[in-house]
Amino acid sequence: MSFAPQDWFWLYDIPTQQLALGFVAVFVGFYWVGSILVRPILRQFIRHTAGANDIVGYVLSCFCVFYGLLLGLIAVTAYQNVSGAGENVTREAAALSALYEDVSRYPEPHGQNLRWLLRDYTRYVIKYAWPLQRRGIIPEEGTIRAEAFHEKLLDFQPQSPAQEIVHAEALRQFNNFLEYRRMRLLSVNSSLPASMWYVMILGAVLNIAICWLFDMRFITQLVLGGILAAYLGTMMFLIFDMNQPFRGDVSITPEAFQTLYRRMDEE
Repeated sequence: MSFAPQDWFWLYDIPTQQLALGFVAVFVGFYWVGSILVRPILRQFIRHTAGANDIVGYVLSCFCVFYGLLLGLIAVTAYQNVSGAGENVTREAAALSALYEDVSRYPEPHGQNLRWLLRDYTRYVIKYAWPLQRRGIIPEEGTIRAEAFHEKLLDFQPQSPAQEIVHAEALRQFNNFLEYRRMRLLSVNSSLPASMWYVMILGAVLNIAICWLFDMRFITQLVLGGILAAYLGTMMFLIFDMNQPFRGDVSITPEAFQTLYRRMDEE
C-alpha cells in the first residue's frame, strides 16, 4: 500500500460529505465484520481469565491515551502544514502588490509595461497555475513570466536619485516575491510522511482489536464499538483532508491573488 499523494488524489474528487461518510463507513464496517469473524477467535485467549473485562479496559485506556496524543499531534502537524502554505501564498500576493505599487512610480512607458507583465502573471496564477496545483502538478510557466518581468525591470536605467531609490525598492520586493513563490511551489506536493499513515492505521486496527476482546452482549458490542470506529474514521478523514495544502475542503484558495487582480484591473 502506498501513501504517495498522487496515489490518493482521486479521493479528493469525491464531495466532502460523501468522503467523510465513506471514511466512517469503512471503519464501522471493518469493526462490525471483525466482530462477527475475528472476535470469537480473539476471545479464546482470555475466556478463562478472571476479570478479563477489567484488564482489557485498563489496556484500552492506556492505549487510547497514547494513540489519542498521536492523532492530535498529527492533526496539528497537518493543519500547520496547510496554514504555513497559506501564509506563503498571502506573502507572495503582498510582495506582488508592493512590487506593483513600486513600478507604478516608474516613468512611462516602463511603468505601464511592467504593470502589464505583473497583471498577466497574476491572471496566470489564478486561471492556470491554481488548477494545476489542485492536481498536484507544479506549474512551470510562471517562471517564464517572472523572468520576462525581471529582464524588463533590469532594462530600466534610473535618471535621478529618486528613481534610483524606487528602482532599488522594486528589486528588493521582486526578490521577496521570488522567495515566497518558490515556497508556494515547494508546498504543492507537501504532505504527511507515509510512515505516519502506517502508524495511524496500525493504531486504529489495534484499537479496534482490543475492543473485540470485551465480553458483552453482541448488540452492545456492535453499538459501542461502532461509535468508537465512527469517530476514528472521522479523525482519519480530517487528517486526510488537511494532508494536501491545495486540495480538499481545508485547502488554500487563490483569494489573495483574486483580490489583487481586481485592484489591478480597476486601475
